[in-house]
Amino acid sequence: MAQEQTGIRERQRVDLKEPARYKVIMYNDDFTTMDFVVMVLRTIFSKSDADAETIMLAIHKQGQAVVGVYTLDVAKSKVLKATKLARDNNFPLKLSYSPEN
Repeated sequence: MAQEQTGIRERQRVDLKEPARYKVIMYNDDFTTMDFVVMVLRTIFSKSDADAETIMLAIHKQGQAVVGVYTLDVAKSKVLKATKLARDNNFPLKLSYSPEN
């Protein structure tokens, strides 16, 4: 006698959660020009002209500012691109990323 196959499958519950987010921080220094900071904010961080100006002034006045919040891979990529662009233009611009809490 042939065995019957049943069409029942057990479902496994998969809990998905959003990936951790990281804030990218840009720091003030005495050598990087304000125009260059605005250009970096516009080109790499896709900020509007007005937002870039506002963030640049916050960095200048407060010593640092969060320029965006991204997943880890995107945050790392943006920090590396901005740092490379700054070094290619002989600026010591400093950026970092840290977990958003």
